[in-house]
Amino acid sequence: MDKFIDKLVDTRWFMKVVALILALFLFDSVYDADKELKDVNVPGEKDSEVIADVPVKSYYDTENLVVTGIPDTVDLTITGPKSHLQPAKTQRNFEVYVDLSDAEVGNERVEIKIRDISDKLKVTIEPQYANVTIHEKVTQEFRVEAEFNKSLLGEGYTSEAAAAEPNTVKITGSKEVINRISFVKATLDLKGPITETITEEATVRVLDREMNKLDVIVEPQVIRVTVPVRQLSKTVPITIVRKGNLQNGVTINSIELDVKEAAITGREDVLNETESVRVEVDVSRIQEDTVLTVPVIIPDGLSGSDPKTVKANVDVSVTEDAEEEETAEEPAEQTQGQTTEETKTFSNLPINLVGLSKEFEAVLKNPASGRTSITVSGKNSVVQELSASDLSVYLDLAGLGEGDHEVNINVDAPAEVDSKPAAGKALISITQKEEA
Repeated sequence: MDKFIDKLVDTRWFMKVVALILALFLFDSVYDADKELKDVNVPGEKDSEVIADVPVKSYYDTENLVVTGIPDTVDLTITGPKSHLQPAKTQRNFEVYVDLSDAEVGNERVEIKIRDISDKLKVTIEPQYANVTIHEKVTQEFRVEAEFNKSLLGEGYTSEAAAAEPNTVKITGSKEVINRISFVKATLDLKGPITETITEEATVRVLDREMNKLDVIVEPQVIRVTVPVRQLSKTVPITIVRKGNLQNGVTINSIELDVKEAAITGREDVLNETESVRVEVDVSRIQEDTVLTVPVIIPDGLSGSDPKTVKANVDVSVTEDAEEEETAEEPAEQTQGQTTEETKTFSNLPINLVGLSKEFEAVLKNPASGRTSITVSGKNSVVQELSASDLSVYLDLAGLGEGDHEVNINVDAPAEVDSKPAAGKALISITQKEEA
């Protein structure tokens, strides 16, 4: 046996096999794959990064609950090997979340967690915990109040109430917050001056009594708001004012306008005080029947008149021998006695109410201002001396009972002139006085 072993040892191939076996045992005892990996990622090559404003996702029963107190974002501090840290920072294929799937109505302190990130990395979340409140979810429908800044309206323009489309929205939130809702507004952000109807989109705001914005869900969040804008206008009669002195032998039988009313526009306060506009006809140059185009004259504060001009049809009579009948001794007296008429309008005269029984009270509905204009005509010398204090405008309410009544507008004026109110009648409302 010893000889066999000696002979085997002396064989070259046997020694090679033994050497290979010994080498394998030696490699296995020395090589460690994990140790090799650890040797690559030595502590000196580790790094730390801060990732700010990472969104937080929450999981809960969104159909029945509303959760408040969860931060929108958190900051992460991540430490670990660069080979793992850089992909996590760049790709952000991890998720920061709060699990409230088993939560009930009330207050809870919950941990903010992270998942889908390498276990080679150490993560610190700031903040780590959140104090949340879980509410019962409520959805209600509210009417939207559309509005805009009326001071932006152009001068002489007015608007009707702003209209929202749709005019109601559904608001979802916690029951406590829904109960605090006082205002649901859609305000247009505009620049003036506004001179035409506008339609624009506006964001719906939900506010409490102190005008603080409430954290709710609004559907729809954006609606369309329309503001109807129109120019202030009013229709008034056109009165004729004669200017100058007639030539000898010329008599004006009539002056007729082709349009007797004008639509005037302008400031509301001026419109309320204006009961008529006028045209002026210079009679000093008229010698025969003629048609004149004359401008409509409006008070200061009004912006326009429709029409701007009217045609005045002047009908005259001419006495051919009028000058022959004058005597040399009385030229001044003849001129002074000449029939020269003038028309004058007194505006904004108060309308007095007389004759009403003591058991009633009355309100003037039209004209609502309680004032009107009076046109007087007569001899030039008389009309020029007249003042507003010489005229008295009144409604005779004697014998009238409860209800709305159309009543003639009466004018007390000097006997030498004819007077005519801008409107022949007024609308008066009479009611029974309340007992004290």
